[in-house]
Amino acid sequence: MQIKFLGTGAADWPEKRTTETFFRRLSSTLIDGVLLIDPGPCVPDALEEYGISGIKYVLNTHRHSDHFNEDTLKMLVDNGAEFVEIPQGATIKVGKYNITALKGNHSTAEDCTHYIIDDGSKKIFYGLDGAWLLYAEYTAIREMGIDLAILDGTTGMEGDIRIFEHNDLNMVITMKKTLKEHVKRFMITHLARTLHKEHQLVVKDLAPHGIEVAYDGLEVEV
Repeated sequence: MQIKFLGTGAADWPEKRTTETFFRRLSSTLIDGVLLIDPGPCVPDALEEYGISGIKYVLNTHRHSDHFNEDTLKMLVDNGAEFVEIPQGATIKVGKYNITALKGNHSTAEDCTHYIIDDGSKKIFYGLDGAWLLYAEYTAIREMGIDLAILDGTTGMEGDIRIFEHNDLNMVITMKKTLKEHVKRFMITHLARTLHKEHQLVVKDLAPHGIEVAYDGLEVEV
């Protein structure tokens, strides 16, 4: 399974690229070139930059404007993609994937959905947005076994009120310690522009804990 991070930023990043040396688009991820998670406003720019076409399926975690854009979705559907909505708690077949939808702990979007995506060989957990994981998510991860968990890493600051609906880095580190028997590899994405150190410093801080930090354009093989 190939994962490409089209955007790795939280909602405080602008929709249009700035002159900053290091820039994050609003979060969106592409699996195997065909399964897009979150049709946000920055997706068209990412597809153009990376020369991507042929998307077949679109999932959405929730309707916040940094994760969902009507014009982006229309563009994708008009170009042949299917928008797939999965009830929380259900597992359905989407192409070659079995996708399980689980409720995320994101208080300002009660319909926030996390996904376990199984291609028959590998399984990934995709958990944006959300603070901690709910017990049903832990149970599913434990029972299914996960090759890669992609977790919300919105804030690097301690004591920020966003911990009630997003993860800070200490929360991710704690979850990694707790889930390491059931998850082989951990990454974070959805990093806030105003709540983190520079990217390379975040990478350095998390490296001793075995947690990778995504950036726009990063491709990983699972």
